[in-house]
Amino acid sequence: MAKKINVGGVPMGGGAPVTVQSMTNTKTEDPVSTVRQIKTLEAAGCDIVRVAVPNMDAAKAIGRIKEEISIPLVADIHFDYRLAVEAAAAGADKIRINPGNIGGEEKVKAVVKACRERGLPIRIGVNGGSLEKELLGKYGLTPRAMVESAMGHVRLLNRFDFDDICISVKSSDVKLTVEAYRLLSEETDYPLHIGVTEAGSEYMGVIKNSIGIGALLLDGIGDTIRVSLTAPPEKEVKAGVAMLRALGLRRGVRIVSCPTCGRTNIDLFTIAKQVEERLEGCERDITVAVMGCAVNGPGEASHADFGIAGGNNEGILFMKGRIVRKVPMERLTDELIGLIEEN
Repeated sequence: MAKKINVGGVPMGGGAPVTVQSMTNTKTEDPVSTVRQIKTLEAAGCDIVRVAVPNMDAAKAIGRIKEEISIPLVADIHFDYRLAVEAAAAGADKIRINPGNIGGEEKVKAVVKACRERGLPIRIGVNGGSLEKELLGKYGLTPRAMVESAMGHVRLLNRFDFDDICISVKSSDVKLTVEAYRLLSEETDYPLHIGVTEAGSEYMGVIKNSIGIGALLLDGIGDTIRVSLTAPPEKEVKAGVAMLRALGLRRGVRIVSCPTCGRTNIDLFTIAKQVEERLEGCERDITVAVMGCAVNGPGEASHADFGIAGGNNEGILFMKGRIVRKVPMERLTDELIGLIEEN
């Protein structure tokens, strides 16, 4: 079991629930836009949010942003240690740095001091695309190189008497990412932030992250996730929440639906989409089945708490395999939602 750290009141590791993260794409120095986006992310199910801090104005804006939001905020820092120090002073709940590009041991020590004084954890973020030259020369771009980079940074922070750490070792290559995290989990018990970085557009990015994050979570590896997508960040959050629900790691509605075939006589594509949209905000821990015919109806889907199965331009409602009533096709979605709300 991973060590437990605390990120602005949200536990990470130590058996705590796996959390979902995302990152804003607004200019952090624009607090109004950034707060607006963070609230959208929170509504979608985001537990922890990260903001880019590329300049001092962005670092100083963190205090104003924190006044308006209710989820923990992580400051993402590269190159300039002074931004990390200022972000910590301004009220960030965690600092994300790559100690290798922050500018030398004394500057890392200054960041550590700022975080220790305020009880802030540090995420060591290692990316396959920015490994140290000596490690690339020794190992090439391999899981071992990524893990060696991360553990070298850990030793540096430990040398400054700092142990409030979580780690990520990400790559755009799914197999490399999974192998790196598996190796890292064997060598440390720090909490792990998992995900596939630079994964691509929404379509391909969800596929790559689902494979990588899913494989790791099924192995019991990972304490917080970020689904990296070239898409609006709320889509990252929705995908992450869906992954956790699919694995039984987060409460909420699980929708099962059949792929359709020649036996289908209702517009199942539309109905399935409507049901998914109508139940998006429901936090009940239930399974809802949307099936196209009697073959996949209350028989195969008897495990579902609620469901519909299509007939000839009509359908049946069922609960735990028990047929409730027949309903015209145009009423199926409304009747199903009503049945769920009544029970």
